[in-house]
Amino acid sequence: MKLQYGLVGGGNNGFIGGVHRRAAAFDYLAELKAGAFSRNIDANSAAGAFWGVDPARTYPDYHEMARQEHAREDGIDFVSIATPNFTHYDVAKTFLEQGIHVVCDKPMTLTVEEAEELEQIAVSNDLLFGVSYTYSGYPILLQAKELIAGGSLGTVQMMKARYEEDYLAAWEPEKDDARTAWYKDPEKNGKTGCTAGIGIHAEYLLRFLTGLEPKRLLARFSYTVPESPIETGVNAMLEYENGAEGMIWASNTAVGHRNDVAVEIQCEKGTIFWQQYDASRLTVRRLGYPEEIYDTGRPYLTPAAREACRLPSGHPEGFYEAFSNVYKRFCQDLLAKKAGEKIAACSFPTVHDGLLGMRFIDACYYSHHAGNVWTDI
Repeated sequence: MKLQYGLVGGGNNGFIGGVHRRAAAFDYLAELKAGAFSRNIDANSAAGAFWGVDPARTYPDYHEMARQEHAREDGIDFVSIATPNFTHYDVAKTFLEQGIHVVCDKPMTLTVEEAEELEQIAVSNDLLFGVSYTYSGYPILLQAKELIAGGSLGTVQMMKARYEEDYLAAWEPEKDDARTAWYKDPEKNGKTGCTAGIGIHAEYLLRFLTGLEPKRLLARFSYTVPESPIETGVNAMLEYENGAEGMIWASNTAVGHRNDVAVEIQCEKGTIFWQQYDASRLTVRRLGYPEEIYDTGRPYLTPAAREACRLPSGHPEGFYEAFSNVYKRFCQDLLAKKAGEKIAACSFPTVHDGLLGMRFIDACYYSHHAGNVWTDI
């Protein structure tokens, strides 16, 4: 059985809309059947025609799309939201209220209160809600997660994550276009820039790998682009529920770094290290033993890690494969739900993960503006 889904956004040749569309189609579990791809009528129609969507299901806006798809006997099973941040809350709420499952790009909302409301609606209506924390989809990180959970490395003591890019290092405001200008607008992007854009990816990776939630943090923002109204970097120290400590560094102006995501988890008996530049390999250093290197596609991996691999060993598993693994797990859970199976725990980043991300953003913002003070999350 193949799910039917709709897409909101993606019709202006933006990057993330195309990623969502390709990821949803990767495993032949979902088929694009409806959309409100752009507020521009011509771009909306062109996108629908190019992607083979029935013109009758290419809608002028997402409100009309949600109403009509809910009323159809063959209406969509879920919607993917690939629009600027300030629209996420209303788009998601609109579809949830029509009983339609949701996959949303991150950050899930602009405020904690909006995120809490979406969680309440999704839970009370028994709807699945996925959030695109992409990097949890890398197969080798499933191996890392199970190594930590298995206990052979001992108790988690210290964790570090970074996300460095130079996207804003050469920013020229006069060259902004409609597709990028919203990122620097707090009313559209939210009150944080780097923290909401990439910092929450780093925070979620630590939470995903260890299963631990941060309890409080101390954050400091950096503004390395004088004209920018939002921060271009964030440094945060975190304390976790088991007493572990954490560090997060994210920057939009780290010259020479190209979406350089890395994570290190230090436990009492060993340490794991992973970097997106070499995304198919995991380094494990156990106390008193030689360094171990785990590769994707190998028979020694755990079943979950092997199942997430798309390619034979030696072929790099990349960003699209990771993104599609998030969709794969969402679609598998939704298919099981439609078949009447009870889902004990969702296998994808959920609406609650989206809420925790918003609480992290909020705490970082408060901590910095209160003078870099420890702040409860």
